[in-house]
Amino acid sequence: MILSGLFITLGIGSSFSTIPIITVIFVPITHNLGFSPAAIVALVGTAAALGDAGSPASDSTLGPTAGLNADGQHNHIWDSVVPTFLHYNIPLIIFGWIAAMVL
Repeated sequence: MILSGLFITLGIGSSFSTIPIITVIFVPITHNLGFSPAAIVALVGTAAALGDAGSPASDSTLGPTAGLNADGQHNHIWDSVVPTFLHYNIPLIIFGWIAAMVL
């Protein structure tokens, strides 16, 4: 579920516009599976944050690119998106999964 939220949010580029879509899908499924409300919130929040940090059209990656491209030599994908995805999303997947299982 976390990875499906990642791919939905990657396509849209903003967690704020993706949360309503993910919530409509995740809440009934997780409720039927017996997840607590706190675990459902952790899953939805993690899934939305993953795509927001990994999307090339996200504020989380466009802002640093705008600042770092002052000299015109900054590659948006390889210098902003990929490092953000690797250093933020991998730990977020791990901790989001743990939070959903513990809560």
